[in-house]
Parts: sequence; structure tokens; C-alpha cells
Amino acid sequence: MTSGLNVNIAGVEFVNPIMTASGCCGYGEELTDFFPLSRLGALVTKTITIEPRLGHPPPRTAETASGMLNAIGLANVGVDRFISEKIPFLEKQKTRVIVNVGGKTIREYAEVAARLNDYGRVDMIELNLGCPNVSQGGMEFGTDPRMTERTVREVKKVFARPVIAKLTPNVTDITRIALAAEQGGADALSLINSVVGMTVDVDTWRPTLTFNRGGLTGPAIKPIALARVYAVYERCRLPLIGVGGISTYRDVLEFFLCGATAVQVGTALFVEPDAPLRIIKGLADYIKTKKIDHVSEMVGKVRKY
Repeated sequence: MTSGLNVNIAGVEFVNPIMTASGCCGYGEELTDFFPLSRLGALVTKTITIEPRLGHPPPRTAETASGMLNAIGLANVGVDRFISEKIPFLEKQKTRVIVNVGGKTIREYAEVAARLNDYGRVDMIELNLGCPNVSQGGMEFGTDPRMTERTVREVKKVFARPVIAKLTPNVTDITRIALAAEQGGADALSLINSVVGMTVDVDTWRPTLTFNRGGLTGPAIKPIALARVYAVYERCRLPLIGVGGISTYRDVLEFFLCGATAVQVGTALFVEPDAPLRIIKGLADYIKTKKIDHVSEMVGKVRKY
């Protein structure tokens, strides 16, 4: 553990504040060729649903200016195979494990959560309440405060460990959704999920993705994410996990100053799979140079004009 980098979220201790973002490294095995997962604060899996999902047909990713557009469609092995094939691998990893959970109905969210409750190696779950690239479920749960509150409340009934609600930025007022998640019993919030976007191939006149629209991620959305984190920190008492366009330690510092306790690295992993190690080192060097005892001293300390 690097001195000054450990963080605590909802009673769960993390060796550092750097996590992977859901959907950007599968179930974790993909990253082990590059570094031991013990170097991470936490591994966040891709979204798990009740039934296996094939997702959308290709093309389902497209490069954009300063980012990436994707419409994977929550492709995953389903909760049964996740438990039988992926949990054994995760049980051997010396890092915190957070499983991202999705569903078409509130009942499906709760069913997946109840199944995962039996496996203590799942330290927390993260509810995908704002995926913009599926036809059922996804954003409809994260754009309605009542649906958000009900989903979190039902999951909390069946999952004994901390529950994170992942919020979509595709709303008029994200603080209403954050407060609804808090009212439902969420233990922490991660924000933001991807931003709805679209690109078109001018040679074929077709959208570049078969689903037409997709989720925009990467550096292009960092200013949006920072603004949402800042807004929620001002109104909500829950610990926040910042997500969106993080590729350097300086990006992480911005999220800390705006109110995040930890962060998730996503799109950067596609370019530089071991980016978390560089980021962690940068953070350690920064607090040493600035004579900061602990990263928590920076949380929410942005200086207002």
C-alpha cells in the first residue's frame, strides 16, 4: 500500500483510489498480462445480467475526436456462467472486486444481486442505471428518480454489502437522481456513465454503429463528468467515484478537487492497458511533492471564485 493513497468507501478499504471502469476490461483476466491486479484499488467487471447477452452486431465501436463511441449492448456471459467461470478467477485476485449489475426490470436487478450476495468475494456491486445503448433497461432506470430509488431499494433488500449506483449524465438535473439513489439506500455513487452520441459515415450515409447511437467515452467527456461530480458533491452526502475521460494523475486530481473520493479508468485502458500504474505513481509523487499526507485532504477542495 502506497502511503497516503488508501481510501475507504462505505466501510470498504481500498489500497488506492484507482479502479477500472465497467466494460473496459471484461472480467479482469485481460489485464493480468500487463500487471498484477493487486496494484489496483478495485476491479470493476463489465455489466452482468440474468441471461447471457450477445449484444449488438458489429460495428459497435467507433473512434471519435478525443474519445470513443460504443454500443456493445451489454454483451456478457450471464450470471450463471459468471458465477461458475469468472468468480473462481476473481477469488484468487488480491484486489477489491466490484460487479456491475444490469437488467431489463427492477426484478432482474434484484435477482442478479441476490445471486451475487452468496459470494463474499464480491465486495460491492455497482448498478448500471444509465446505459445508453440498450433497447430495454439502461437509461430508463437512471433518468427517473422514482425508478432509481425503487431499484436501489429492492437491491439493498437482497445484497448485504455496499451498493453503488452508477448515474447517467443524460438528464436535466443529475442531483435529483443522486438524491433519489441516496434515499433508496445507496452506499456510494459513481458518475458519470457515457454520454449519448452518434456519428455518421458520409460515404455510406449510414450511422457508424449498427445501433445508430451509442455511449461517448474518453477525454471528450471529462469536463461533463467533472461538472456532474461537483454538482452532486454539493447536494449529496454519499461518497462519489468519478468516471469519465481519466488518463493521467492530473485528471484524477481534478476529480478529487470536485468531490470524488476515488475514480475509475476506462477508455484509456484500450490505448494503454497499464495506465493505472502510471496514474498511481503520479499521484504518489504529487502528494509527496506537495507534502500532502493523504489524498482525502483534496476531496471537494476546489477553490471557488
